[in-house]
Amino acid sequence: MPNFKLQEIDIGSPYSATAASTPPVAVAVAVTVAVASINGVPLNAASETLPADELRQRACTELLRQAAQAAGLLDAGDTPTADGILSEAAVGAIDSLLEQNLVLPEPSEEACRRHHATHEARYSTGERVRVRHILFAVTPGVDVSALRKRAESALLDVRCHGGHGGADDDGFAKAARELSNCPSGAEGGDLGWLGAADVAPEFGRELFGHKEVGVLPRLVHSRFGLHVVEVLEREAGQSQSYETVRGAVANTLRQQSYVTALRQYLQLLAGQAVLEGVDLDAAATPLVQ
Repeated sequence: MPNFKLQEIDIGSPYSATAASTPPVAVAVAVTVAVASINGVPLNAASETLPADELRQRACTELLRQAAQAAGLLDAGDTPTADGILSEAAVGAIDSLLEQNLVLPEPSEEACRRHHATHEARYSTGERVRVRHILFAVTPGVDVSALRKRAESALLDVRCHGGHGGADDDGFAKAARELSNCPSGAEGGDLGWLGAADVAPEFGRELFGHKEVGVLPRLVHSRFGLHVVEVLEREAGQSQSYETVRGAVANTLRQQSYVTALRQYLQLLAGQAVLEGVDLDAAATPLVQ
């Protein structure tokens, strides 16, 4: 079972193959709320403004921490820190709680074969893309709403005025040099040829989950911020037989089962708790893993 941990924004290179695998991050508009709480335990300070997703993340974390205490897995004296970070004891207790309460069926052979047939391209090897991007980094204290507007404006501009295959003086390269928070901006946003192993998972899903060439029609969200991305070229990968990738397919289905079970368990806990100032119904997927 995956270890429980908070999803954190890690400002660094989105092209690191060692980045944690997490569902793609949806950057939320910051909202001002009164002190939100779970069963009277505050999630934020009265003066603190949190993005909506971060507030829901803290709420889900606190639900699990309190459930671990109620199950006798965590000392009653354990309390969350002001920034929502769990103690080491709480992390271990929540791991134990989830092991006891999440029912994770083993994927059947039929389900594995069906998944592989539907997503065969996902398990191909050797696919590469030549890419450039403009990064609008999410950093502590940044106005996410204003950042999104800048990114959307840049996306619209480069889509309307287009690139020219990486020419030094085209609109995309000019925008990257002027706007990008990535060192690649000095090179017009050019990242060169990339394979799936060269990028963070949420970035890779957007690059390799579609077959477009050109500026992608929407912003790409990652833990590092918002990206305007242009795919300049693609090289097709080589398909792998089901027998070769059976283990990877089974792991994918196990993870899907885990996400579904965790979502249902969080919904159960939320239905039994007193929630103030936070709407967990708005979370399409669990905000913890």
